[in-house]
Amino acid sequence: MVRDTGVLARGFGSTDYVKIAIYGFALAALWSSLHAIVLPLRLLDFVAESQKNTYLGLLTFAGLVMGMAIQPIAGAISDRSGFKWGRRRPYILVGTLLAVVFLPWLGFCGGYIALFIVYCLVQISSNTAQGPYQAFIPDLVPDRKRGLASGVKSLLEILGGVTLLYPVAFFMDRYSTGGEAYWIWLTLGLLAIVLLVVMSATVFLVKEKPGVGGVPSSLFSALHKSFKIDFRANRDFIWFLVSRLLIFMAFTTLQTFALYFLRDVVGVTSPAAATANFSIVAVAGMLTAVYPAGRLSDKIGRRPIVVTSGLLSALGILLIFLFQHSYILIMLCGGLVGLSFGAFMSTNWALATDLVARGEEARYLGLTNMATAGGAAMARLIGPVIDFFNNYTAGLGYQIMLLACFIYFVAGSLLLLKVKASTQLR
Repeated sequence: MVRDTGVLARGFGSTDYVKIAIYGFALAALWSSLHAIVLPLRLLDFVAESQKNTYLGLLTFAGLVMGMAIQPIAGAISDRSGFKWGRRRPYILVGTLLAVVFLPWLGFCGGYIALFIVYCLVQISSNTAQGPYQAFIPDLVPDRKRGLASGVKSLLEILGGVTLLYPVAFFMDRYSTGGEAYWIWLTLGLLAIVLLVVMSATVFLVKEKPGVGGVPSSLFSALHKSFKIDFRANRDFIWFLVSRLLIFMAFTTLQTFALYFLRDVVGVTSPAAATANFSIVAVAGMLTAVYPAGRLSDKIGRRPIVVTSGLLSALGILLIFLFQHSYILIMLCGGLVGLSFGAFMSTNWALATDLVARGEEARYLGLTNMATAGGAAMARLIGPVIDFFNNYTAGLGYQIMLLACFIYFVAGSLLLLKVKASTQLR
C-alpha cells in the first residue's frame, strides 16, 4: 500500500519529481567541481609534484570518511524529528548554510593542513543536508513510480555534475597558470551561489507533513540507532552495499585522478579543460541512459540492468587502457563508461529504495550512501600506490590504477547476482 505522506495526499505530479530531486543537482555541482578540478590544482600550491596523487588521495579519503559517518546519523535523527515543516528540510537548510560558510575558506588556506581541515568541515556540513534529503523518494513517491523518480534524481545529479565544469575549468586553468587569486574566488563564489539558490527552491517547494517523532535524547543513542543493522537477517542488503561500494570505487578512482592522468600520460597542455571535456563526454553518455534505464527497471526489474551496466563499464576501462595515448579515443571510451554508469546510477538507487525498511528510510539510504562515500573514500587510497609505481617507472602507477578500476567494476557487478530484488529489510 502506498503511504499517504506529503504530496501523496494530493497525488504525485510530474513537477514533483523535479522538486524532490533538484537539491542533488547542487550537491553534484559542488563535489564534481571540487574533486575533479579545484582540489587537484589547489594542492599543487602546497605539495611536491611527485607526491600530488598521494596528498590528493589522503585529503579526499579523510573528508569522505567524515561524510560517510555523518549521513546515516543525520538521516536517523531526521527520521525521528518532529518539526512542523517536515522531517527533512530543516537539516537541508542548516547543512547547506554551514557548507556555504566553510566553502570560501578553501581559498584562504595557506597550507595543506588548513586545506585538510576546511575540506572536512565542508564534507560534514553538506552531508548533514544530504542524509535527510535522500529520504524524499521513499517518503513522497508511490512505490510504482520510484524507478522513474530515481531516474529523474540521477538525471539531475548528472546535469549538476557537468553544468559548472566548463566555467570552473576556465577559472581554475587561469588560476593554475599564474593568474590572479581572484580566479579561485570566482570559482568558490559560483559554487556557493548554486548551493544557496537550489537549497532555497527545495525548502520552499517541497511539501512535507509535520514530523511526528522526537530527536534522540543523546548522541550515543543517535549513533547506536544510525548504524544498527541485523546482518544475518539483511544479508542481501549487505551484498548490495558491498557491490555499490566497489562500483563507486572504480568510477571515483577514474574521476579523481583523471586530471593527473591526462596531464602525465596523455600529455594535454590544459589539464583542467581536458578533464572538463572528459567529464562532459562521460555525462553525455550518462544522460543518454539514466532516464530510460530508470523507467525500464520499473518493468523488467533492477538487477539485470545494474549487472549489465557494471560489466559495460569494465569494458570501457579496458578500452581506455588499450588507447591511453590517444586523447580522442579516450574521450569515446569515457562516453561508454558514462553510458553504463548512468544506467547503474538510476537503477541501483531504485533498488535501494525498494530495499529500505519502512519508517527508517533516511537511515537506510544513509547507509546506502555510506557505501557510495566509502567507495569514493577508498578509491583515494590508490593515490600513494600511483605515485610509488610512477616513481619506479614513469606511467606505471596509472596502469595499476586502470587495472584496479577494471577489477572493481567486474567484482561489483557479479556480487549483485546475490541480491534478491524482492527482499524486504527486517
